Amino acid sequence: MKKFLKEFKEFAMKGNVVDMAVGVVIGAAFGKIVTSLVNDIIMPVVGVITGGTNFSEYKWVIKQGVAQGTEIITPEVAVTWGAFVQTIVDFLIIAFCIFLAIKFINKLKREPAAEPKAPAAPAGPTQEELLVEIRDLLRAQADKK
Repeated sequence: MKKFLKEFKEFAMKGNVVDMAVGVVIGAAFGKIVTSLVNDIIMPVVGVITGGTNFSEYKWVIKQGVAQGTEIITPEVAVTWGAFVQTIVDFLIIAFCIFLAIKFINKLKREPAAEPKAPAAPAGPTQEELLVEIRDLLRAQADKK
């Protein structure tokens, strides 16, 4: 039993598992923020643009429900495609926000501290200068003979 607990502790304390747990918690909180952004800010604006329409209420009724007074005998059978559209909008906004966050983080990672540049090596003679020097040396040797 002690060996089992020791193995579990080693597994749970691995860096990747802890990092993943932190990511899940932050992701859940971020999801709540984005859901609020969609429901409380974006969708009311979309509703005004579309004439006060609330997408989540759109549905295709397959079979009407049967009710007697306040008691529901047979519930309505419907495809709630408006809720699906709402979920797609939520997903697109969440994906866009995550894209922006990752792009920002990557930009911060790409900008390392400026390292002082090493002084440039002195430029050597060009090929033409070397050829002129060789020619002059050969002439000097020929003149000595």
